[in-house]
Amino acid sequence: MSGASGPEAGRVPAWIWPVASLAGMIALWQAALAVIPVPTWLLPSPISIVKATWAWYPQLPAHTLATLGATLAGYGLAIAVGVPVAVLIVTSRFLEQTVYPILLVFQSVPKVAVAPILLVWVGYGQLPKILIVFLVCFFPIVIGAATGLNSAPPEMLNLVRSLCATRGQVFLKVRFPSAMPHLFVGLKVAITLAVIGAVIGEFVGSNQGLGYIIVVSMSQVNTSLAFGAMTLLAVLSIALFYAVEWIERLAVPWSRPENPVV
Repeated sequence: MSGASGPEAGRVPAWIWPVASLAGMIALWQAALAVIPVPTWLLPSPISIVKATWAWYPQLPAHTLATLGATLAGYGLAIAVGVPVAVLIVTSRFLEQTVYPILLVFQSVPKVAVAPILLVWVGYGQLPKILIVFLVCFFPIVIGAATGLNSAPPEMLNLVRSLCATRGQVFLKVRFPSAMPHLFVGLKVAITLAVIGAVIGEFVGSNQGLGYIIVVSMSQVNTSLAFGAMTLLAVLSIALFYAVEWIERLAVPWSRPENPVV
């Protein structure tokens, strides 16, 4: 007679605890507002948030897709530009000393301050949102890629050079495989910032997207709908983060332990 036994049989899935904690917090929130009379416009209850969000259900998919589209477009553009820039920085000491400070200056500028200027330059629509997402994601991707490309073992670099490998072969066979774990750290940081960048663009000037719903709802003092849109943004951000993590598991399986400690 066979069956599960030992520690494996009684192990609780890791996702149970955060889900249970979140459900407990929502239940306490609802219970506290049932006892303490707080106006809905000041702090809505979870039930009122669900009702207000459901009332907008027919329009939510289009607005969610607008935010998702700008997020992925700006994120992809940041990858397409950021990784080659990191390669140039690694291959040239001069570029490292000149480009890095410039990137740091641009990163220090608040993106909320840049958004109105982009509206003047390129107008309304998806393009300014995509550019803001690009600006938000560019720096962490460049830093992650450059750090990873510089982390290649020196002995491995000396070995392939002694075999007369070209610079392209050194990058392809040694530097890029070594850089992948660091690159995905930057990609995971960037994807969460990407959603924030899209919302910033929608706050400043847009007629679609979840950020636009927040602006409209607060102009109507519909706090419940604003909380609902923020919840959808949180879900979207978490889903994108775990999507990047899933891609990392496929692309860089050697960077994760086979038997992680639970």
